[in-house]
Amino acid sequence: MDYHRGAGVEVRIARIFNTYGPRMRLDDGRVVSNFVAQAIRKQPLTVYGDGKQTRSFQYVSDLVNGLAALMDGEHVGPFNLGNPGEFTMLELAEVVKETIDSSATIEYKPNTADDPHMRKPDITKRNY
Repeated sequence: MDYHRGAGVEVRIARIFNTYGPRMRLDDGRVVSNFVAQAIRKQPLTVYGDGKQTRSFQYVSDLVNGLAALMDGEHVGPFNLGNPGEFTMLELAEVVKETIDSSATIEYKPNTADDPHMRKPDITKRNY
C-alpha cells in the first residue's frame, strides 16, 4: 500500500484462503490433499488436536472468478478471497473418508502450538 500512496499506482492484494480442485498435488502439504493422499494410500487420516478447529474452503474456479473480479474492479487494497462457510477438520476428514474409502480410520495426534482454532475470511468487501 505504500507503493500505492507514494507512486499513485493502483494496487490490489489478493489474500487467498484454502483452495482445492483438480490437479492438486497430493504432496503439497495442505489439509485437503493430505486427507485425500492418506485415503488413497489406505493410511489413517491424521487429525490434529480434537479436530474442532475450522477452516473454509473454496473451489479453484471460484478463486479464479474472484481474482478476475478483483482485477476488473475499481477498489484498491487488500481483499480476502475465500468462502466464509466453515468446516471442522473432523468434518472434512469424514467427507474425504466417505468419498474415497469408507473403511478409512481417523487418527488423532497432538495439535501444534501455532495452529489457529479458526481461519475464516471476512468477505464483506466482496463486491469489488
